[in-house]
Amino acid sequence: MRAAILALVCLLQSPNILNGRLDTQAAGPNLGTTFQRLVAAETGPAWIGYTVPALNTSGQRGCCGGDTWISDGVVISNGRLATCGLEPRDRTRPVEPQQPAQLQNPVRLEGPDTMIVLYRIEEKAVQKVRIFSSDCELDAGGRAIHWLDGVAPADSVRLLSSLVSGTERVRSGAMAALAMHREEVSVPVLLALAKQDPNTKVRGDALFWLAQTAGRRVIPEITAAIDNDPETDVKKRAVFALSQLPKDEGVPLLIQQARTNKNPVVRKQAMFWLGQSKDPRALKFFEEILK
Repeated sequence: MRAAILALVCLLQSPNILNGRLDTQAAGPNLGTTFQRLVAAETGPAWIGYTVPALNTSGQRGCCGGDTWISDGVVISNGRLATCGLEPRDRTRPVEPQQPAQLQNPVRLEGPDTMIVLYRIEEKAVQKVRIFSSDCELDAGGRAIHWLDGVAPADSVRLLSSLVSGTERVRSGAMAALAMHREEVSVPVLLALAKQDPNTKVRGDALFWLAQTAGRRVIPEITAAIDNDPETDVKKRAVFALSQLPKDEGVPLLIQQARTNKNPVVRKQAMFWLGQSKDPRALKFFEEILK
C-alpha cells in the first residue's frame, strides 16, 4: 500500500524549476526507450529528469554542494536563501542583501520520501547525473528540461545501471543516484555490480555505497570482496567500506582484518582506517602491536 502511495506521489509531483523550459510527458512503458529517444532528438544541452521514492536519510536533504546546504526546509548559501543552479555559472541564486530572508517552504521535521534524478544531455549523450531532494528549488539556467511522469523505481535503477561504465563524472553520479533509491530496488543491483562488474572502479564504488546504505546486512559481501576479489584496488575500497559502517560494527571488523589478513596491503589499509577512527578499541589494538 505504501509503495502504491509513493508511486502516486511521484506521478503527481512536478519539479520546482526556475529559468527553464519545462516539457512534461509520460515515461511510457519503457523508460529506456523514451530516454534514448529524447537524447537522440535533443540538439543542444538539456536535462531529463523525474521523481522516484528515495532512501530514508534521517531528515537530510540534498540540494547544493560546497557552501550551500538545506536547513529546516530552507536553502542556505553564505547565510542567505538560495536556489540550486544546474548549470555551472548559475550554481546559486542568492537573495539580494536588502531582502529579508524568509521561509519559502514549511519547516519539515522529516526528510522527503522522494528525490529528483536529473541527467544532463549534450552532444547526444549523458554528460552528468545529479540528484536533489524533491522539495529543492532548481535554476535550469535557461535550458530545456524534459520531465518524465510515472517512472517506476526499478526502471530508474535499470537506466542508471546502464551508465556506470561511462566516464568518471557519469559513473560517480549514476552510482550515487542508484544508491539513494529505496533499498529493495537498489541493494540487489549494487550487490551484483560489486560481485560481477568487469570494471574495478565500479566494483569498488558499489561496495562503498552498500556500506553507506545497507550497513550490517552487506558485511558478508564486503568481507568476501576483501578475500576474493582479484584486484588490489577493490580490496582497498572494501576495507574503506568497512570504515564507513557504524563504529560498533566497523572497528572490530577492521581490527580483525589488521590482525589476521594475509595480504599486507589489506592489513595496512585496515590499520590506516583504524587510525582515522579515533576509537579507543583501535588505540588498544595499536598498543598491543607496539608491545
